Amino acid sequence: MQFPAVAKPPVGIVFDAPMDRIGDVLALAMLHGLDGKGEARIAAVSVSRPDLAAAQYCDTLALFYASATTGPAAMFMHLAPIGLADGPPAATPAMFSVPFEPKSAVRGIDDTADPATLIRNMLMAQYDQNAAIVLSGPPADLARLLEMDGGRDLVARKVRLLCLVEPSAPIAGWPTPVVTVGAEIGEALPFPGDSIDKDFAYAPSHPVAAAYRAYKPMPYDASTTAMAAMLYAAHPKETYFHVADGKLTIDPDQKDRIVKAYVDLASARPVPRKSRRPLVEDKKKDEKSKDEKSKEEKDKP
Repeated sequence: MQFPAVAKPPVGIVFDAPMDRIGDVLALAMLHGLDGKGEARIAAVSVSRPDLAAAQYCDTLALFYASATTGPAAMFMHLAPIGLADGPPAATPAMFSVPFEPKSAVRGIDDTADPATLIRNMLMAQYDQNAAIVLSGPPADLARLLEMDGGRDLVARKVRLLCLVEPSAPIAGWPTPVVTVGAEIGEALPFPGDSIDKDFAYAPSHPVAAAYRAYKPMPYDASTTAMAAMLYAAHPKETYFHVADGKLTIDPDQKDRIVKAYVDLASARPVPRKSRRPLVEDKKKDEKSKDEKSKEEKDKP
């Protein structure tokens, strides 16, 4: 008897960012768009600065994109906590000074998670070599992850790629391939500011549009360095970018296509999610199928 193997889900992406630039907000919106289209999954989101307002915003965005799921399926949706760096409170950027809808369920730091612990726990639930990390800020959270018991081996087993958004610093002893995304990539492929009024208008109180308008006076086009890292992390085999000497480079012929992908993904509407077995159960079923198939082969005369 043959047992079909359980297909791997799309890549699980960890996004660790200071969330103090509008580019980080756009990259997070893109991650939700990728998740909604089934092109990637959100493994973990963590804020690498001790800014509660930034963590609340990340939670608001998650609630916004989850809002399309209603009925019985909504009862089984459990949003992952947002990671938040410890330390004296950091200054909150202007883009988080406006009210957002839906209102975040994060009331204080007790409603957030330690970033390194969160990332470790979420990586444990991923298939081997089916996770990617986008680092858009200081490397402290990932450095602490490596220092945890078994952390380095866990990263080597689960993570296939780390995308560093400059000026993020390299991490000593990081055990997976690393691609660096320079600031020149973001400047060469700016996010079109006029998209905010056109493509986000389907929601009168869109949290991404509200943050974009509050970041600085409109109109302006935003740097997209973190978005480039996110797009490459999700689709490294696509022809959006090339890699030379460990750095992301642009094919001039792909510029319009890349910016279109930025806009389409960042402005993607929330979509209903189907209830499904947890990833851990999928993995157990896959392992059971392999064990039964192996036993079947041994029992053959």
